[in-house]
Amino acid sequence: MPELPEVETVRRTLLLKLKDKKILNVDVLYTNIIKTDLNTFKRNVVNQTIKDIQRMGKYLIFILDQDVMIMHLRMEGKFFIKTKEAIDKHEHIIFNLSDHLSLRYHDVRKFGTLHFLPKDQYLSLYPLNKLGLEPKDKDIVEFYKQIHHTHRPIKAVLLDQNIISGLGNIYVDETLFLAKIHPTKIASKVTKKQAQLLLESATKVLDKAVELGGTTIRSYTSSLGVHGRFQNELNVHTKQGQPCPICGKDIIKIKVAGRGSYVCPNCQK
Repeated sequence: MPELPEVETVRRTLLLKLKDKKILNVDVLYTNIIKTDLNTFKRNVVNQTIKDIQRMGKYLIFILDQDVMIMHLRMEGKFFIKTKEAIDKHEHIIFNLSDHLSLRYHDVRKFGTLHFLPKDQYLSLYPLNKLGLEPKDKDIVEFYKQIHHTHRPIKAVLLDQNIISGLGNIYVDETLFLAKIHPTKIASKVTKKQAQLLLESATKVLDKAVELGGTTIRSYTSSLGVHGRFQNELNVHTKQGQPCPICGKDIIKIKVAGRGSYVCPNCQK
């Protein structure tokens, strides 16, 4: 699944290619991806220009003349920029653009979402109105208060996009390793000092991953000719049976909050 660094890499790549392109028409081949009124989307998106592409957490935000398109790639969503090539069976939304280009949303599992909202209201509407801040912007007092009142495992809390946005399974594992906190630790037992360390570790992990273009592994491969290199920097994620880079003890894999989790049993007691 693409997480914040992968989505940021896609955002930067798309912006270079699509800024100031006009949407001439749109073909929606699988309507369930559109989560707001379909007819309004198909009618109003035409003849609008892509002014900017921004990101909040894992959401891509296409800024148009009057409206915005908010897209979440979910498990396997990708974008391709093509010209006259035949439509692939997994390409579900085709934006025909100026300069003979087409932006195609490709999603094997069809889990992705698109919300089409007025530009002057979208921040106050679903899905962004409940989204938590990213680790680098999160206030430690607010964060500590939020986690101090829940008895969920800390990994489950870090995966909760309403509390903190942008972190997925890969980067939560790496964050917890840097912070030396076991993923099953009950969030209410995390100290304020540990909470601060979690924010700092998450920021460090995400910044490095963005710098390297994200992580390209079996569960997510980007499109647009973009492939990340952060997989070469992973400390624990996918490293089951390999030695911990700190203490040398074998990394183990356990299940926490329904997710496969990689842990050093010595460093993360």
